[in-house]
Amino acid sequence: MTLLDTHAHLDHTDDAPAQLREAAEAGVCAVIAAGVDLAANKIHLKLAKEWKMPKIFLAFGIHPGNIITPQIEPTLQFIREHRSEAVAIGEIGLDYWYPMVKKSDERKKQQCEVLQAQLDLAKEFDLPVIIHSRGAWRECFDMVKASGMTRAVFHWYSGPLDVLQDILASGYLVSATPALFYSPQLQEAMKFAPIEQTMIETDTPVVYRLSEEKSFKAGPKDVFFTLDVYAKLKSLDKKKAADVLNANAKKFFNLPL
Repeated sequence: MTLLDTHAHLDHTDDAPAQLREAAEAGVCAVIAAGVDLAANKIHLKLAKEWKMPKIFLAFGIHPGNIITPQIEPTLQFIREHRSEAVAIGEIGLDYWYPMVKKSDERKKQQCEVLQAQLDLAKEFDLPVIIHSRGAWRECFDMVKASGMTRAVFHWYSGPLDVLQDILASGYLVSATPALFYSPQLQEAMKFAPIEQTMIETDTPVVYRLSEEKSFKAGPKDVFFTLDVYAKLKSLDKKKAADVLNANAKKFFNLPL
């Protein structure tokens, strides 16, 4: 069995080659490397040129938690210059849970402006978007919908059910990370969302504690862990679930696999 990891941050680790070798050995055939700022986008671009298996596909973006004013235009310019090498724009979105944003209308406005600029690029280049929405689920959905995007994935969705219903009714997708093991909100979203509108991923290389004795630091190889938890939650055969989830990712990102 092979799997695609539809969202990983290879810039967050000190040894991306080791993570990629482990992923290949586990059966991961492709990784979508999601950019969060200019430095991450450049690291991923370099890795994609050097690495053969798993195949690295690129998503360029500015994460709402990484908005640094002097870097905004250079990052947008980088995306413009390398648009032909991208399969998506992301990770982009809104996050009002950060303490410095929660009580600042100015910072919220800035997040909206940066998100809109990247949605505009996605529309111009006909690329899908990888959306981060936290504490601003309705606002984020409304902006994506109003932009006219036809392909969007709301990654690690843990927001209200009414917004999720609108996301799915719009033909958008949601995705699950290894946090599906412990997050009631993510579990609820995955129970509700049809598998045909779902993808699986690993996200950032954080430590997941499964018990007092067992834990692991997530890497692309652990998309198999996400699959295992997802299949159990949905009472699905793992191989059949993997086939559908892989097909969803190939179609969404228009991957030549």
